[in-house]
Formats: sequence, structure tokens, C-alpha cells
Amino acid sequence: MGTENNKLEYSRVDYTLLFLLFLLFIISLVAVYSASGQYFANDPFYFFKRQIVWYIIGVGIMVSIMFFDYELLENLALPFYTLGLILLVAVELFGTVRNGSQRWINLGGFMLQPSEFMKIFLLIILAGVINKWVKEKHELDFKTPPIVVIKLIAYSMPPFLLILKQPDLGTALVIAAIMITMIFISGTSWKVLSLLAGFIISVLGTLVYLHNYNFELFTKFIEPHQLERIYGWLSREEYASSYGFQLTEALKGIGAGQVSGRGLLEGVQSQSGRIPEVQTDFIFALIGEEFGFVGATIVISIYFIMIYRLIMIAIHCDNPFGTYLVTGVIGLFAFQIFQNIGMTIGLMPITGLALPFMSYGGSALLTNMIAMGIVMSVKYRTKQFMFD
Repeated sequence: MGTENNKLEYSRVDYTLLFLLFLLFIISLVAVYSASGQYFANDPFYFFKRQIVWYIIGVGIMVSIMFFDYELLENLALPFYTLGLILLVAVELFGTVRNGSQRWINLGGFMLQPSEFMKIFLLIILAGVINKWVKEKHELDFKTPPIVVIKLIAYSMPPFLLILKQPDLGTALVIAAIMITMIFISGTSWKVLSLLAGFIISVLGTLVYLHNYNFELFTKFIEPHQLERIYGWLSREEYASSYGFQLTEALKGIGAGQVSGRGLLEGVQSQSGRIPEVQTDFIFALIGEEFGFVGATIVISIYFIMIYRLIMIAIHCDNPFGTYLVTGVIGLFAFQIFQNIGMTIGLMPITGLALPFMSYGGSALLTNMIAMGIVMSVKYRTKQFMFD
């Protein structure tokens, strides 16, 4: 009997996801090791050693969360959300400034970035809002009242605005992506979705109008460095030596990689320092240059399979709250992957988002591991029935 129970417990673990994370871990270590050369010639393992430490801590957190009953998160959603807002306000009041942005709290040498953890807190409370409505209605259909959508937006706007003020457009867009994902899964009508889409298009149209006809008012909404990135994205060749420098050098590196790449530590752009922040935001450019089209395709394929597995876990979950949690994680990962790779190849403007499980960094990696731990917990507690 005990053996049967052990087999049942082992079958609840998603080994496919664990294997994909292991592959990303190996690729990340190789890429981060290669990126250390341009910064620490005397210690080529500088980023490598720290990335291993963060991964070990992250795996420990992920496993702990996997054995934690995710249903309890619904009762903890509001305290977590409140804590996240307090930390964001603390950043505004006492935060450390780096590269013109105030995003971190210095905790004795460790730079905590609360906006990263706010992503998790937000998707938990949004999942709770939808689940509360479903429990009252006992079903999820496309007749969800506008009040539910209003609640989802109301919870999302405070962290969105606080993060945007830091300024951190990339993370603010992730907050928006989580909100939109949860609104879509909430079962609201297409009329409401059309109104929201129309509102977003109207805001973008207004910004374009102000840029062309009232630039002074436009600068009150868009920071100068954000506008510079848009210029560098839309007119890369014109601003190749200034606003579009990072994108231009990244594209040169990816293009030079061709099919099989230049080889480990052989990337001219990556090793010369011409691609700023290559170990974090532009790590995909390093992969493209040193491992070519083959290496880039492998990375994208791993992400594609990972997102597919998350979708399957969400579909087969027997608890609506678990489904909403995993859906929020899908929105979180999918947007970050698309945005990071997109900005590296010129498809999207540069926003400073890390590539999940690949880029060097503590707060971002721990956040992704927490999100994956929640998914693992949902999978671990999903009951399998012979008949649906």
C-alpha cells in the first residue's frame, strides 16, 4: 500500500517541466559564464558562481512551494498584495537609484526589487477575485459582470502606476499583461473586451497626437529615456550611434552568429562590451552570436514546450482557483519571453526585461521560481479521474 502511495505521489510531479528547467539552467550557466569575460577578466566565473547560488535558492523555494497547498493562497492574497504595495511605496521613499531608476531596496548588500515579487502577489489576488465570482455563480461563462473586470483593473492600477513611476516600463507592462490575461480568462463578454481594446488604442492614439502637436504635454506622460528607446527602435539606422546603439550591436551579433554561431567565448560583439547588459537584458543576443540559429532555436523551442505544459496543467486542473493561478503564470512568462526576445531582434522596443530562467539576476530568478513552484503545487494536487 505504501509503495502504491509513493508511486501516486511521484506521478503528481511534472517531470517534463523539471527537465525543461534543468535545460534552461545549463544554458543559462553557459551564457552567463561567457558574459563574465567583458566585465571580469580576472574572474571569468563571477556571474557563473552567483547564478548557481540563485538557482540553488530558487529550486529550494520552488520545491517548498510545490508541497504547500496552493488553495491557502486565496486567503493570503490580500496580505501579500498589501505587502507588495508597502514595499513599492518604500522604494519610492527610500529606494536605491541605479542608472536613473529607483527600483531597489538595499538589504545589507542584497538589492531587493519589490516590483518583481509584486507580479506574483498580483496574479494571486486577481485569481482570487475571479474564483470568488465563480464560487458565487457556480460556473464560468461569458456573462461575467463588468464589476468583476473593474475589480481586476482596480487591483492592477496601483502597482502599475507605482512601478511606472520608478520608472520601470518593462515591469509595468508585465503587470498590464497579467491583468489583461486575467480579464480574458474571467469570462467577460466580448463587448467589454472590445471596449478595453478601444480604450487602449485611444490612449496610444492620443499619445501619438500629443507627440506631433503638443510635445510639451507629451513629455509629462513619457520619460525622455523611454522616448529615446522608441526613437532607437523605429529609426534604428538613423540613431545607430546613440538611441539605437544597443539594438544595432545586438542585431550585428545575432547576424554574425549565422547558423551554428561563432563558438563559446568567440562572440565579437558579446565579448567586446559593445552590447551593454549582455548578461541580463540582452543574453539572447549572446546566444544568437555564439551559438547561432541552432542555439537560438533550441532556446525558443524549450520555452514553447514549457508554455504548452503550463497550458495543459491549467486545462486539466480540477480546481478553478488553480486554473486561474496557472493562467496568470502563463501570461507572466509568455509576455516576458516575447518581449525580451522581441526587443533583442528589433520586433519590440527595448524595455529592460530579463529573459526568464536565463538572464543573470537574483530577484527576477527567484520570482520565476516562485511562479513555477505555484504551478508545481497545482499539478501536484490535481486529481485524476477516469471519467470527467
